[in-house]
Amino acid sequence: MKRILIIEDDPYIAELQKDYFGLHDIEAEICHDGGEGLKQALAGGFDLLILDLQLPGASGFEICKQVREKLDIPVLIVSAKNEEVDKIRGFGLGADDFVTKPFSPSELVARAKAHLARYERLSARDRGSEAKPAESEVIQVRELAIHKAAYRVFVREREVPLTAKEFEVLLFLAEHPNRVFSKEELFERIWGLASNGEIATVTVHISRIREKIEADPSNPQFIGTVWGAGYRFTV
Repeated sequence: MKRILIIEDDPYIAELQKDYFGLHDIEAEICHDGGEGLKQALAGGFDLLILDLQLPGASGFEICKQVREKLDIPVLIVSAKNEEVDKIRGFGLGADDFVTKPFSPSELVARAKAHLARYERLSARDRGSEAKPAESEVIQVRELAIHKAAYRVFVREREVPLTAKEFEVLLFLAEHPNRVFSKEELFERIWGLASNGEIATVTVHISRIREKIEADPSNPQFIGTVWGAGYRFTV
C-alpha cells in the first residue's frame, strides 16, 4: 500500500483528503505544522507529499525546496494561493503539480495516482538500465543526447540534471520532432489529465528545460515557440 504525507493546517481539508485517499487504498498521514511536517517528510517512508503553502512553522515553499534536495518522490502543492507567480515558484522549486483550492477530491486523488505511477515507472527504468545503453535507446540531435531508458540527458557530453517531469516533456517532444504541440496537449500527454487552467505548469517546465540544454535559452535551437500554437522540437 502506498503511503503519503499530507501537510495541511486546516483539519477539515486534511481529513477530507485522507478519507478520499483511503477509499483508493492509499494510506495517508496528516501533519498540521510545517516544521514538523518537514521533519516527517525527510525521515522518509512516504511515497508522495501533499503540501499546503501557508503553514505555521515552515512555509510550503521551504518544505518543497528541502524535500526536493533530498528525496525523489512526487510533491503536489494544494493551495488557496492562485497567483501565477506562486505556481511558477512552486514548480521552480521542484513541485510536480499545483492544485488550487477549492478542489475536487477525486481529481486530487487521480493526479496523485498518476504521479505515483509515473515515478514507479521511472524507478523501474533506473533499476533496469545498463551502463552502456543500446543505440535505439538514445536520441541524438546535434550535441544533445537523450538516454531514454536511463532518464539521462547530455549536452556536449556533459550530463545535465533534469527532474522526472522535465525529462518526460523533453523526451516526448524529441520523439515527435518538427510537430507543434499546444500547452494543453502537452499537459494532457505528460500529466495525463485535462489542463483545467494549469498552463503555467507547461510554461515553467519548458523554460527550465531550455535553461539546462540550450546554449542561449532566449534563442532556443531545440525547443522553439510557435506563437499562438505551442512548442516544437526541431531536428
